[in-house]
Amino acid sequence: MFARVLSAGLLGINAYRIEVEVDCSGGIGQIQIVGLPDAAVREAQERVRSAIKTCSFLMPCAKKWVVNLAPADTRKEGPAYDVPIAIGILAASGLLPTENLSQIYLIGELSLDGSLRPVPGILPMAILCKNAGAMGIIVPEQNAAEAQLIEGLRVYPVSHLKEVCAIIQNPEQGFYLNNEARQNYAKQQNKYFCELDFNEVKGQHTVKRALEIAAAGKHNILLVGPPGSGKSMLAQRLPGIMPSLSFEEALELTKLYSIAGLLNGNQAKSTEEENGDHSPNGAAAAYSLVLERPFRSPHHSASAKGLVGGGMYPRPGEISLSHMGILFLDELAEFPRHHLDLLRQPLENGLITISRAQHTLTFPASFLLVGACNPCPCGYLTDPIKACICSPYQAIRYWSRLSGPFLDRLDLHVDVPRLGEDDLGAGMYSASSGDTGNSNGSSTENSASIRLRVERAIACQKERLGEENFTYNGNLNHRLIKQFCQIDQKSHELLVRAICQFGLSARSYDRLLRVARTIADLEASENITYPHMAEALKYRLRTEQQPGRRVPSAVK
Repeated sequence: MFARVLSAGLLGINAYRIEVEVDCSGGIGQIQIVGLPDAAVREAQERVRSAIKTCSFLMPCAKKWVVNLAPADTRKEGPAYDVPIAIGILAASGLLPTENLSQIYLIGELSLDGSLRPVPGILPMAILCKNAGAMGIIVPEQNAAEAQLIEGLRVYPVSHLKEVCAIIQNPEQGFYLNNEARQNYAKQQNKYFCELDFNEVKGQHTVKRALEIAAAGKHNILLVGPPGSGKSMLAQRLPGIMPSLSFEEALELTKLYSIAGLLNGNQAKSTEEENGDHSPNGAAAAYSLVLERPFRSPHHSASAKGLVGGGMYPRPGEISLSHMGILFLDELAEFPRHHLDLLRQPLENGLITISRAQHTLTFPASFLLVGACNPCPCGYLTDPIKACICSPYQAIRYWSRLSGPFLDRLDLHVDVPRLGEDDLGAGMYSASSGDTGNSNGSSTENSASIRLRVERAIACQKERLGEENFTYNGNLNHRLIKQFCQIDQKSHELLVRAICQFGLSARSYDRLLRVARTIADLEASENITYPHMAEALKYRLRTEQQPGRRVPSAVK
């Protein structure tokens, strides 16, 4: 007999339809899998044989089953085809009816005892199933919350191969989920709060202002300062002032995390989520939906493939996992120069394209880059108290690791100086001690109030461009810059003088206008004025004075 079962595979961030064709003929009890399977797929024959045995099915003797995974010219990987292969063999052997196989997608890994294990990439597969107009999708129980994010799709959660067989025989009698994901997401968003707050950071008001501008306009930022000045602490609190994710953005992020396999293991913790516990990387276990903007901080020893994505079977890297969120590169100058230069295309286009012999894949990578580094190898080149022990050559070599084209793509360059005595002691004295101390830091602004200003600035951008065509100021193209970033004569003269003195590029010119536009939005100003342009220049010219950055003779 012949049977055809529907399943799905992953190609980049999207799923594609796979037809599992099984032909049963005379033989010696062998299961042969064709259609470019990898080792994990080929080993499915042993898992399937043992799982079928535990379901009390008597497989016919002296039979051979040929399993074809179509299309045959695309390589198949992973154990997600165990369940459709097992059902195809049972149907081809006459042990299950074939009437409902054309309306249900089957996905899952089998254990030797017949139980199902979760697999990555369920969300894009569920999207494919919905678009194909299928009746429903059968998934492992641990993946059910992820699959039910797609509204209007029947999701059958199963824990054993016996349950799959029962659903195939009578789909109407099977237990299925059909949840309202959008309403559930709104409830979860109301419960979410960020534990890290800006009011915990003493001093550094200029840096906080720069981070506020970065969040409001999605401007890449570089923090430079001595060790212990608070660079990492400030960067870690940046997600707390960024706007909330919309449901569509959360769904796109969840799709990426699903493909990367970062949602598995969280689904069973729904009770913990209800009590307010948040799983790592912002994955909401209760509904398997990413609630917060990601904050990724790879170590400087990360490989190029781990950073930008790739591999024999391309998977998203750190820059794609930072999509719509923050990529924090601490000790930026310790990253290999080649790795940093790989970020130049994503910083411009918001996409990373990975080319292989068989196909070319594109992953989204629209992130906010936050870099942090010291001004020299020892870290104290600009410190007013501790002397630097680096030679001029060492300082120049240290900064030469950051290429000019890479630095040109960072909109804001900010000094993070050593904290003074007043800032360090602020708020450390109790009122009962009789010494009031210095209260400069006791009234530090919290993240919630900064976030309100950021959201108002983003609302101005949406009103100006429209919801459908919305893009952050940091991503405005040349046409939109010309239309919405007009400046007066005084601001133009200041900008031209700075470009001539510091030799700034045409890209820098555009980025200065974008930053000035964001500063104006934060001030609720319709036009860019001289103070807005002056503040934008203040954040742009910082690294021109670093060792190894040649200062034009006109400035000297």
